Amino acid sequence: MLSRLLSSHYSVWIGFVLCFYVIWIFYVLYSGYYQELGNYWQISLTMAFGSYVAGSTPMGGGAVGFPVLVLGLDMPVSLGRDFSLLIQSLGMTSASIFILVSRQKIAVNVLIGVMLGVGLGIPLGLFWVEPNISELLVKLIFAVLCASFGILHMVRLDEFSTYSGILKFSMRIELIIGGLIGFIASSGIVSITGVGVDMVLYCILVLVFKSDLRVAIPTSVIAMALTSLYSVLIKSVTVGFHEDVFENWLAAAPIVVVGAPLGAFLVNILGRKKTLSFVSILCVFQLFWTCSNEFSYLGFGGVLATLCTVFIVAVFFETIRLVSQGNRLQNAN
Repeated sequence: MLSRLLSSHYSVWIGFVLCFYVIWIFYVLYSGYYQELGNYWQISLTMAFGSYVAGSTPMGGGAVGFPVLVLGLDMPVSLGRDFSLLIQSLGMTSASIFILVSRQKIAVNVLIGVMLGVGLGIPLGLFWVEPNISELLVKLIFAVLCASFGILHMVRLDEFSTYSGILKFSMRIELIIGGLIGFIASSGIVSITGVGVDMVLYCILVLVFKSDLRVAIPTSVIAMALTSLYSVLIKSVTVGFHEDVFENWLAAAPIVVVGAPLGAFLVNILGRKKTLSFVSILCVFQLFWTCSNEFSYLGFGGVLATLCTVFIVAVFFETIRLVSQGNRLQNAN
């Protein structure tokens, strides 16, 4: 393993990580922040697991950090969103570099389409959608998205694990599908929760393109890394970030910069199926965690409506799978 990491290909990633640590250590010592980092041990511990999830599954580290900050530590939604974007812009970028130097296969045309859609969707979401969404609705959107993702895998993971390669469409079709994914997910989900493009892209890749998980997951990781970087850039020059996000990021950053790439590497040893099964259980658990935390606002009617929404999204995913399967059979005949 060590000789593999020290090969010429991986030296690019190692150089990136070393540069980060030099800058991080210098800043922490120079600014005196090292005296306060111990106060943020909860998020550091959380992202030790979250970074593995970010590199090994189609879920960004924010999918773990967001519920811990917002539900577990009772922080504002804006802090959870900003932390997700900032931590993914580092951890998933590091994982993306690792994936690229590892020469893992990705769905290039779909990825390009996604980023074109993100280019339009993120500004729209940040400036017009996010300001008009309540904190409660943001929590519910996050919970519904993750739970639907978890249920899909509980039902179909055995099938997904058998896929090999990826179906090919014309470049135009792949760009259009990617563009729609990027625009809808970035404007309606990422802009308010900090996550989402990776999960939605992954679902379309396995449901429509019947993609091998070894293609779908790396593609979704790179898409979320680029989306996070773009979002951070837009927010940096416009609305800015939550005032408490930097300290949380600073505490978690040295963990995720190696944790996410480590996840991308170790999942090949531990197995994607086992990892996705465990994460899927957590996704469904956080739905009930959210409903329990917000029951005083939701009531029985709100909880029922939330569960019905999860069911509708799950049926939507299954419909996409069946329609796609029917079209392939028709074309084969």
